[in-house]
Amino acid sequence: MLVLPKESRKLFKDPFGILHRDFSTVLPELAGRVVYSVGDVVTHNLQKNGITPAIAVVDGQTMRSPCSRMPELSGECIRVDNPPGTITDDLVKALSYAVDHSPVTIMVNGEEDLAVIPLVIAAPEGAVVLYGQPHKGVVLRTIDAGAKTAANELLMQFVRVGA
Repeated sequence: MLVLPKESRKLFKDPFGILHRDFSTVLPELAGRVVYSVGDVVTHNLQKNGITPAIAVVDGQTMRSPCSRMPELSGECIRVDNPPGTITDDLVKALSYAVDHSPVTIMVNGEEDLAVIPLVIAAPEGAVVLYGQPHKGVVLRTIDAGAKTAANELLMQFVRVGA
């Protein structure tokens, strides 16, 4: 499992993509693209607007409280453990599998926030990843070589613990 050291957490405060303060402004960017979502509220808002993400990563929580807008699960559902501040090997395997077998919902027991990083690495170029930026809006990251490089650089901030 990969653990994010406390001193590196500040690197994850800024949006990892383009911040949209209003969800409706992100919708035109999604036309004709494979869409992946991380977070219950983002996934719910996509579904409310008629978009089923190819991969949805959810944990039943929003800002560490139970989510009142639990999205409908689509396709196969994979359950993984992923404690806060970590990226587990099971989460990475589930994301890689989901890219090739969508639609897939990954239900995380723990926290899904950091799933954006391995999802950007696993996703094909041209796809988009959406995730919520608490109290700010929704972040859209288009997958290209630059996104994959940036995600790999962020991943290098983590420390491997255990086997």
